[in-house]
Amino acid sequence: MDALALRQLDRVIWAIVAVVAIAVLAAPAMGHFTVAWRTLVPPALGSAGFVLAAAFYRHWRPDPRLESGLQATAQLIAFTAVGGPLSYVAASGGLSLHDHTLDVIDHALGLDWRGLLAWMNSHPVMHFVFALLYSSFPVQATVTIMALAISDRFVQLRTFLLAFMLSAIICIAISSILPAEGVWGFYKLTAIDYPAIVPSTREAHLPIFHGLRDGSMRELTGMSEGIITFPSFHAALGIVFITGLWPVPVLRWLGLVANVLMIIATPVDGGHYFVDVLAGITIAALSYLAARRIVRAVSAAAAWQERDRLASTADVSAS
Repeated sequence: MDALALRQLDRVIWAIVAVVAIAVLAAPAMGHFTVAWRTLVPPALGSAGFVLAAAFYRHWRPDPRLESGLQATAQLIAFTAVGGPLSYVAASGGLSLHDHTLDVIDHALGLDWRGLLAWMNSHPVMHFVFALLYSSFPVQATVTIMALAISDRFVQLRTFLLAFMLSAIICIAISSILPAEGVWGFYKLTAIDYPAIVPSTREAHLPIFHGLRDGSMRELTGMSEGIITFPSFHAALGIVFITGLWPVPVLRWLGLVANVLMIIATPVDGGHYFVDVLAGITIAALSYLAARRIVRAVSAAAAWQERDRLASTADVSAS
């Protein structure tokens, strides 16, 4: 794909970031929210710094690998900074919780959440590995961006970012109409139920989640807690990372194993019902396909634009 198409894809990605940011910044006018600007300044400065560095490697010392890697890092930082607050706005609707329905579906599928918790508790060393992988987002995001940029897979890098963003937005949208507090709150679990392990999230999100629902929490912060239960964005991330790393032979199978284990860890370490995980996987797969369609459409549009430019140049030269 030529430079024009890549630049247009970057514009699409930045447009998505801008739309989410506008939605977050508009929330105070519509729902009595306040924006914790102090928490948004660091990611904004970090993202701006990476954008400037990318511009340097585009215009003054051309290096498409560094440019793409720095640009993608800026986009990911910016999106995560505004995507978290958007999930807070989505949770503030206060619609009826659907935990009972999700639990019933799990049992109808023959899936035993408490049984998985008991297995994890009886295998603490294995659980440590699962918990480590569950918390591996920063490392995996960095590795994926670097691997795709360094290996000249610029199209796949943009596809990865689009799939990531689409998955997040869809998960947030669905969570707004099908809210749930998750298994830790629904089952009323305590440390007595898992004495040998320390799951990653447990009930940490519940005060924020319920505060958003009852109106006592109205601060939008760039360091947001993960509060989405259905669908599981963590499960979606597993698929996004698998598809992102798949084009890189040296990381393909490592990424597959690591993210399959991360998905397995998600019910216990993320406090998710099994159906949350299945929904997250489905959303990520559809988002990846949508991302590829966007890439193809932008590429085709750029090709036509370039043909028109060349034709106009030829006409001017002939005249």
